[in-house]
Amino acid sequence: MHYMAPTFIALCAIAIIALVVALQNQRRRAHKIRQKFHDFEGEEQRMFAFLHDLGEAIEDEPSPSVLSRIIVDGIDKVVVARGGAIYFLNAENDFLNPSYISEECPPLIGVPLEIRKKAESDPRALESHLRLSRAPANEGVLGYCLTVGEPIHVQDVKNHPAFHDAFSRYTDDVSALLSPLRHAGKDLGVLAVARNHQDGDFTANDFAVFRSVAEQSSFAIGNARIHREAHEKRAIESELKNAREVQRILLPQQDPILNGFRISGTNLPARIISGDYYDYIDLGDDKLGIVIADVSGKGFPAGLLMAMCRSALRSVAPGENSPSKITAAVNRQLFPDIHEDMFISMTYSILDAKAGTLTSSRAGHDPALLYRKEADATELLRSPGLALGIDSGTVFERVTKDHVIELQSGDCVLFYTDGVREAVNAEDEEFGMERMAEIFRKTAPLGAAAILTQLQEELKQFTGDGPQMDDITLVAIEKR
Repeated sequence: MHYMAPTFIALCAIAIIALVVALQNQRRRAHKIRQKFHDFEGEEQRMFAFLHDLGEAIEDEPSPSVLSRIIVDGIDKVVVARGGAIYFLNAENDFLNPSYISEECPPLIGVPLEIRKKAESDPRALESHLRLSRAPANEGVLGYCLTVGEPIHVQDVKNHPAFHDAFSRYTDDVSALLSPLRHAGKDLGVLAVARNHQDGDFTANDFAVFRSVAEQSSFAIGNARIHREAHEKRAIESELKNAREVQRILLPQQDPILNGFRISGTNLPARIISGDYYDYIDLGDDKLGIVIADVSGKGFPAGLLMAMCRSALRSVAPGENSPSKITAAVNRQLFPDIHEDMFISMTYSILDAKAGTLTSSRAGHDPALLYRKEADATELLRSPGLALGIDSGTVFERVTKDHVIELQSGDCVLFYTDGVREAVNAEDEEFGMERMAEIFRKTAPLGAAAILTQLQEELKQFTGDGPQMDDITLVAIEKR
């Protein structure tokens, strides 16, 4: 028993030492767990802060550059990166253009040797190059990420096989996380964050968090684009409606009153802006200028050219009794400003109430229909002429002539644009000239207003619920 005492004491000491070591290890493990928990808690807080800032930014409908900055700076904080960048695809999807690059972001594209050398004395040269350079959508790590179509972790960017061109080689010691930005099945660009090797590589958890944040960013960017496009569309529609209202004011507000005649006109645009127009010009002495015209093309360019034509015609019509001279003067005014793929077909007529005559100049326009009451028949008023804007004046003035007809009581004339005869039904059958002429013959005895009403009703029945493909303009003249 006496000899067992030292042994027992030694064993107790060893046990105590072991217990102390175990307790120290337990404390270290507990400290690591607490530290890890603290890190996760901080990361979670940064993540929530990022999503909160992103949500508020979307509500304010920021510009693409502002939204890019919010996303990049937010993700940099979440995964503790050195910096990051967003590149968006251009309209042709062949280049990636930088939208935002954070201040300390390592280069993510290859840099030409001359830029590297210049940056040794002027650091701004590299910064300027990175912010202004577009990257081919199929080259470098950005293009590679876009090609594979999923987030990637590149531990050493300079050794990535995507950099094979010595001219734009990559030399920095950088690791990066990259993700394609995609919304509604459409590629938008690439999001990336980077660290220098001295900062340590990204962890698997960093990559998982980055992947999640990139998905949220894609959704935010895609929705921001949809809202911006909708806003731009509404603004354009508002501008077009204002333009349509201006154009409506330029059209006659009421039918003219001329002794011995009834005249009625209408314009039915296929779109908001019409390329057709008609007008009445009081020439005095019981004479009325009547014009109907059709500008090639549709939409705003056609509407603008129509307004120019109306202004030119009204400036030269007073005091001139020859319609062909009027159209020649208008052609000379407009020709220098008409694009080579545009032209204007027009018929300008002077109705002389005292003489009972209609003198017309047909500048490439569809021939008017004439109804003779005595014969109960229609005929086409064909006269030579060239459309405005095709020739500077020499040929136009040689071929465009005046055509005079005398009108008897009950006779009617119908001017129209090609949107009438070219209207199609569900079977793709055209309304046609013969159908229009027969409707005109049947309704002419009822007067000018009835002609327009009946033609519009027949057109509606013929086309059904199909869209109106072209502008429709009608002007009817009835001799009482």
